[in-house]
Amino acid sequence: MSIVKELDSTPFSLSLSGGGALGFGHLGVLEDLEKFNLTPSEILGTSMGGIIGALYAIGFKEAKITEIVGEFASVTKWAKFSFSGNSLIDNRKIETIFNSIFKDRYIKDTQIPLKIIATEFATSKKRVFDANSNIKIVDALLATMAIPGIFKEHKIEDKIFVDGFLCENLPILEATKPTILAIDVLGKNSFERVLPDNFFKAANILEMFEKSMRSLIYNQTQTNLKLTKSKIFLLEPDTKSFKTFNFNKLIEIKKSGLNLLL
Repeated sequence: MSIVKELDSTPFSLSLSGGGALGFGHLGVLEDLEKFNLTPSEILGTSMGGIIGALYAIGFKEAKITEIVGEFASVTKWAKFSFSGNSLIDNRKIETIFNSIFKDRYIKDTQIPLKIIATEFATSKKRVFDANSNIKIVDALLATMAIPGIFKEHKIEDKIFVDGFLCENLPILEATKPTILAIDVLGKNSFERVLPDNFFKAANILEMFEKSMRSLIYNQTQTNLKLTKSKIFLLEPDTKSFKTFNFNKLIEIKKSGLNLLL
């Protein structure tokens, strides 16, 4: 039985991983889900997966979501560099964008049940924001995307939260449906198996660091996959040609998620 036929015959959870700009690969999968009239019974997301998942959960179609995240292609529209605090980027522009989209919606107000993964900074413990959390979608998203040192940490209920990738980049352990469609843009197809060979040493060092982070996250996900008893259809878009900060390559990265259901 094909993935499409199986998903059409059973309720399924949709899990969207974090991965910065690589998360645009989720859009290709969403396009195919709509093509086959497949709707998840719940959505789980971390970081960029949480942002795209939240947009889908409130009722936006893939084309509209692509249009919205396309605004991130121009870094100046959302990135404001910070010269104080603990992060490179101030979140105020991003928060303004989120507020214009989600307004005062709480997670309980979504059309499709939504779960967003974040990490409590003080304890390093995972926090799952869902319909039982009295939390606005905007707050959950600012928490789940707060890569330490890059995006400003976010305070909710007097607690500090950072990116969910630190504890569960591919959110599957909180899924409640017997079948999970999991999209991992930082999966086995996200990194090369060869050493970088750039002319400038600085470029090699940065590439080594990013590849190492991808490997670390991949190993975390492999461990979590062994812990779940659900049936999982794992899709791993080929994102190894892209960097996590390639926000200007939305269309190319989106294509990496197309036709994986077939």
